[in-house]
Amino acid sequence: MVYTLPGVRFPAVPTSVNKSIASSSTFQFDRNVNNFCSFSRNGPPASRKIVAARSAYDSESPSSTVAASEKILVPGGKIDEPLSSAEKLEDVQTDLEDPQVPGSTVDDTSSSMVEQFDAFQDATEDLQASGGSVLEHGDTSGEEEVEATSKVLEEIISKESEQVKKRTIPPPGIGQRIYEIDPLLRDFSGHLDYRYGQYKKLREAIDKYEGGLEAFSRGYEKFGFTRSETGITYREWAPGAKWATLIGDFNNWNPNADVMTRNEFGIWEVFLPNNADGSPAIPHGSRVKIRMDTPSGLKDSIPAWIKFAVQAPGQIPYDGIYYDPPEEEKYVFKHPRPERPKSLRIYEAHVGMSSPEPLINTYANFRDEVLPRIKRLGYNAVQIMAIQEHSYYASFGYHVTNFFAPSSRFGTPDDLKSLIDRAHELGIVVLMDIVHSHASNNTLDGLNMFDGTDSCYFHSGARGYHWMWDSRLFNYGQWEVLRYLLSNTRWWLDEYKFDGFRYDGVTSMMYTHHGLQVAFTGNYNEYFGYSTDVDAVVYLMLANDVIHGLFPDAISVGEDVSGMPTFCIPVQDGGVGFDYRLHMAVADKWIELLKKRDEDWQMGDIVHTLTNRRWSEKCVVYAESHDQALVGDKTIAFWLMDKDMYDFMALDRPSTPLIDRGIALHKMIRLITMGLGGEGYLNFMGNEFGHPEWIDFPRCDQHLPDGRIIPGNNNSFDKCRRRFDLGDADYLRYRGMQEFDQAMQYLEEIYGFMTSGHQYISRKHEVDRVIVFERGDLVFVFNFHWTNSYSDYQIGCLKPGKYKVVLDSDDPLFGGFSRIDHSAEFFTFEGWFDGRPNSFLVYAPARTAVVYALANDKVDPVEE
Repeated sequence: MVYTLPGVRFPAVPTSVNKSIASSSTFQFDRNVNNFCSFSRNGPPASRKIVAARSAYDSESPSSTVAASEKILVPGGKIDEPLSSAEKLEDVQTDLEDPQVPGSTVDDTSSSMVEQFDAFQDATEDLQASGGSVLEHGDTSGEEEVEATSKVLEEIISKESEQVKKRTIPPPGIGQRIYEIDPLLRDFSGHLDYRYGQYKKLREAIDKYEGGLEAFSRGYEKFGFTRSETGITYREWAPGAKWATLIGDFNNWNPNADVMTRNEFGIWEVFLPNNADGSPAIPHGSRVKIRMDTPSGLKDSIPAWIKFAVQAPGQIPYDGIYYDPPEEEKYVFKHPRPERPKSLRIYEAHVGMSSPEPLINTYANFRDEVLPRIKRLGYNAVQIMAIQEHSYYASFGYHVTNFFAPSSRFGTPDDLKSLIDRAHELGIVVLMDIVHSHASNNTLDGLNMFDGTDSCYFHSGARGYHWMWDSRLFNYGQWEVLRYLLSNTRWWLDEYKFDGFRYDGVTSMMYTHHGLQVAFTGNYNEYFGYSTDVDAVVYLMLANDVIHGLFPDAISVGEDVSGMPTFCIPVQDGGVGFDYRLHMAVADKWIELLKKRDEDWQMGDIVHTLTNRRWSEKCVVYAESHDQALVGDKTIAFWLMDKDMYDFMALDRPSTPLIDRGIALHKMIRLITMGLGGEGYLNFMGNEFGHPEWIDFPRCDQHLPDGRIIPGNNNSFDKCRRRFDLGDADYLRYRGMQEFDQAMQYLEEIYGFMTSGHQYISRKHEVDRVIVFERGDLVFVFNFHWTNSYSDYQIGCLKPGKYKVVLDSDDPLFGGFSRIDHSAEFFTFEGWFDGRPNSFLVYAPARTAVVYALANDKVDPVEE
C-alpha cells in the first residue's frame, strides 16, 4: 500500500515482515531520489559449536568465548571467505556445524535469554490458563514447533512496553556515598548536597503532580497525536501562541476546520473523531502542521512531537507526517535484546555515509551490508549517529529539528526497527547517539521559535544561544522541557528498542560556559561552582533514572571532556548516573604526539594519558572517532602516511619508510589504547583499516553576511562515504590493518582484559622506548623505538608458567615483517623484576606490539 504525497511515494511496510522468523522484508529508499523499492533477504537458522578458553592459574577474569573464525554463511546464502586474523589467536578454535549468520555465540544467550525463556514459560502458562493450546514436543513437525515458538516470542517482545510500565523507578537515596568513594568531595558538599536536594525536589514534584517518573516519561502518550477507538487527539504545548489550529492534507489545509482550545498551562488540544466508516480522520502518511497566531505573527510549525518528517524533492522545508500504519503493516520485532556486554566494543557508524558508493545509504542496506561486517570484525555494539531528524545533512545529525522522528533520508521508521532487530539477531547491542545538549536554530522545521517566542523550550536571550554551534540551548529547569526530553529518551528505548545512548555534548550542558575556551585542569573548583548548570546536571540524573530504572540493562555513555567527578556514579549514591564517560583526552593526545618526531614521544606521557581516569568510574576509550575524520582534522592514518597512502598501499608495489612506519604505529596506537585506556573501546567505521580520506558532506558555496564566500564542494558525495572495499581487498595493505583490528576485538572477547580488575604497568622506559603492562591474564609488550630491536629482553609478570604469543602486530597477516617466532615458548623464572615476582625473556622488535598469555589454558567445548 502506498500513500501519495506531492512528489513523494510513501510506503507502508508489507505484511510479509510479520510472517517468518527466517526472513525479513521491508522497503528502502532509492539511494539518489526519494522513491522506494522493496526487497528481501533470507538467512537460514543453524547451530554451532564453540570453545571457551579458561585459565588454569587463578584467572582474574571469567571464562569467555570467541565467535567463529571459519567460513560464515551471510544473508542470501553467499559464503564469505574467513577473516583469518581470529585464527592467529593460537589454541582458540571454532568448529561450525551448519554454518549460519554470525551472531550466535554463548554470550548471546545468557541472562537476557534466560529471562526471555522464563517469560516464554509464563506466557505458555497464561495461554493454557486461558484455554489456549501450546504445542508439546512431538505434537508437530520441527518447523511448526519453531514457528509456534517464534510467534510466542514475538508476542513476548511486543508486550515489552506493557511490562516496562509495571516497573517502578527506585526512589531517591540519600546521595551520600560519593563522599566514601572520594573523600575530597566533602570540601564541596554544599554544592553537591544542593544538587541532590534539587533532584529530590523534582522527583517529589513529579510523583505528586504526574504520578511518578515512569508516567511522566510517557509524554508521547499524551502529547502530539494519540489515537483512541473513537478518534485522534492532538495536543501541543505552545504557551506563547494566541490561537492555534491543526492543518494538513486531511482537511485541505483549512485553518478554520480544526481550531484548537487552550488550557491554563499553555497546552492546546483538538479532537478529531473517526470518519463515518470508522477510519481515522487523518490517514496514515498525511502531511500535518500546526498554525499559530504568535507574538511574531502567523506561523506554521511541524508538531513538536511528530514521529516522522519528510523533505519532498525540490522543496526546502520539511513536512510533518502523520505516521500510523495499520497494525498488520507495522514491523514486528522478532528477536530479544542481547545481553548487556561486560566488555563494550563499539563500532561508531553513520547510516547515510556507510556505503562505498557516493550516495546516501539506507537503513535497509546498513542492516544487510554493514551489520554482518560489524559482527565479523568482532564488535558487540554499534553506535548509530544522525538518527534524530535533522534538516541539514552536513550537521552530522547534531542540529536536530525533530526529536521524535528518525531521519527520513535513510528510510521509514519501520526500516529502522528492522535494522535494530537484525542487530539483535546478530547479538549486537544498538546505541543511539542522542542529542539533548542543543537544538537546531531552524525556525521552519524545528523547535526554535516554535510558538513565536524564543523562550519556548529554550532559555531566552544570550543564554539560550550557543555562539560556536549556532544552535539553541534547552531550559532544563522548565517542566514541559523535562517532560519532552525525558519522554524522548524513553521513546527511543521503548518504541525502537535501542539498547542505550551516547549523550552528545554533555560538557556543554553541564556548564554555563559550555566548556568553551576553558582548560579543565582537574581542580574541583572547576566542576562545582557558579559556572555549573545545576538544572542541566539534574536533568541528566533524571534521564539516567529513566534509562536504568525502566530498562535495567540499558547503557548510557556521556561525552564529557571536563572529567567531572561523580559523572559515572549511580544517582542514588549522589552521582550523575552514567555507565561510562567517553575518554576524549586520549584522541587529543595522539594527535598531539603525531605532530612530533618519534624521538620526542615520552612513554610516561602516553601511559599517564591512557590511565588518567577516575577510580570506579568507567570509560569508553578511542584513538580516533568521527571527530578526527572530518574535514579540518586528519585521521591517525593520514597523520602517519599522508599522500603516500594514494600511491604505495598496493602489495605489488614497493613500500616506503613512511608507509612502513605508519602501518606499524597505527596498529600499536590502537592496541595500547584498547589495552590501557578504559573499560570500553570505540572505533569509527573505516578507521579500523586506516580509511585514506576524510569526511566532507555535500555542500554548496556559503555566502556570509560580510560578503565572504566559503567554498563548497559542488554538493559532492565523494568524501561522504566509506570505502570498505579497500579494507577487504587482499591486494592492498589496508587489509592487514583491518585484520589486526579484528584480532584485537577477538583477543578481548577471549580474555576480557578491558574489564579485568588487574592492571599493572611494570615498565615505561624512556631510553628503550618500551612499555610493559599486565591487564587481566595478559602481558603486553610495546617497543616504540624506531630502530632498536631487543633480544632476550627481560619483562616482569605476576604469574609463573609457560607463556605463548597470542597477538603479534608484526605478523605478515597484519602487514608486518614476521620477526616473532610464534612457536616459541617463554618460561618464567622467579625473582623480582620491575616490581613483579616473576619474569621471562622475549624478543622485542622495533615498532612492534606483542601480547603474551599463559600457555597452560584448558579448552572446554561448549555446545550452543
